[in-house]
Amino acid sequence: MTVDQIAFVRDGFVHVPGAFPRDVADAARALLWERTGCDPDDPTTWTRPVIRLDGYGDEPFRVAANTPTLHAAFDALVGAGRWRPRTGLGTFPIRFPHPDDPGDGGWHVEGSFGERTGYRTNVVSRGRALLMLFLFSDVGADDAPTRIRVGSHLDVPPILAPAGDEGLDFMELAKQAVPASADRPVVHATGEAGDVYLCHPFLVHAAQPHTGRQPKFMAQPPLDPVGELVLDRPDGAYSPVEQAVRLGLGVRR
Repeated sequence: MTVDQIAFVRDGFVHVPGAFPRDVADAARALLWERTGCDPDDPTTWTRPVIRLDGYGDEPFRVAANTPTLHAAFDALVGAGRWRPRTGLGTFPIRFPHPDDPGDGGWHVEGSFGERTGYRTNVVSRGRALLMLFLFSDVGADDAPTRIRVGSHLDVPPILAPAGDEGLDFMELAKQAVPASADRPVVHATGEAGDVYLCHPFLVHAAQPHTGRQPKFMAQPPLDPVGELVLDRPDGAYSPVEQAVRLGLGVRR
């Protein structure tokens, strides 16, 4: 499968159906159930709206992250030689049908560097080549699909550029990026187990409560870059990620 680079630059994401096999998703989901401490056959054990699990390097997660389909998509969106293969996946926000609000449904842009001092984001996207959403269960409209503001990644570069290499911290960026993208259309990241959404690192997105019947299993790891984005390349060999940042900054060539 060839990903649509034009759509990625325009919308800020592409949906890759069947990016990894369903049986790999099933095996990974079984491991995740064990680590939640919940019983998949007993909803009375689903006592929290969300359980967050750290990254794992078990075989199903390694396989899911390294299919030929995904590697080709990374090359197409980030550039060959500009990303690092993953050895596993994480983090995992496991969302359960539950009457309580999960408390993490605010619109935001992911932070990418500076873990010890609070996550930050800068205009050359230090520490993140892509945001990725790996679906390990079928996700319908009622199953807490991630909400995406289409084209919102174009609203973020003008906010980040004045902050230079230091960038903005998570809350500083959200306070500006959320109102700047408020008029963007919203789509939901629905799909089947084995699907992946590959998102621009500046995409404004949000979680939401689960109103369906079966828990949602998803990983949302970064794709790690080899270096930072280069927004002034003498050879003009810009990746779609870089093209979108330049477009957001008003650079047309």
